[in-house]
Amino acid sequence: MIEWVYRRASVWPGFARLLVATDSEEVIAHCRHLNIPAEMTSAAHRSGTDRIIEVMRRVPAGIYVNIQGDEPMVTANHIELLLGPFREHRETAVSTLKVAMSCEEAKNPNDVKVVTDRSGRALYFSRSPIPFDRAGLGRVKYYKHLGLYAYSGHALEVFSALAPSGLETAEALEQLRFLENGIPIVVLETDEDTVGVDTEDDLKKVEDYFLRANVTLPQSH
Repeated sequence: MIEWVYRRASVWPGFARLLVATDSEEVIAHCRHLNIPAEMTSAAHRSGTDRIIEVMRRVPAGIYVNIQGDEPMVTANHIELLLGPFREHRETAVSTLKVAMSCEEAKNPNDVKVVTDRSGRALYFSRSPIPFDRAGLGRVKYYKHLGLYAYSGHALEVFSALAPSGLETAEALEQLRFLENGIPIVVLETDEDTVGVDTEDDLKKVEDYFLRANVTLPQSH
């Protein structure tokens, strides 16, 4: 899984450095075997963002991209989309992605939903179907949040100084800490869905997709 995520992310040519951050000795050993750069981090981190912040202390950069290790369907297009707002607006703090989903899919609490304002800024993320279709007409558009982020170094510094927020704790969604503290998140729409691998069923979905699409593992650069 880690190799798939790393190799597919490495197709995007703009990274100054790409590495695996983990608290697992097993993952570190596997990465070394595959000549994949890896950093050992604390096992006490509550979220991927916290882990990125530890890496930030050692690896200075202006922008950090967080590609979760259970996202083997990540593409170069996803990463290019994430970085767009930082090129267009220097004040961008955080960006992430969304993809359209059906009403039935929106009922799954494992798929996080996002709603945005007209300028594409996140209003809220939830495990519940949002917005609520009060009239029951089936005309509501639902969007799934994809677990990919880009952050400015400054936004990460601010995040690291903030205590976990109430909404973050209730939903178990770290990005809500940004919103509760007035830090905007730009949400870009993609038509390339991903499957975050949390279960055996998820893994089978990804394997079936790659087989049908004849997708092979990219070679290391």
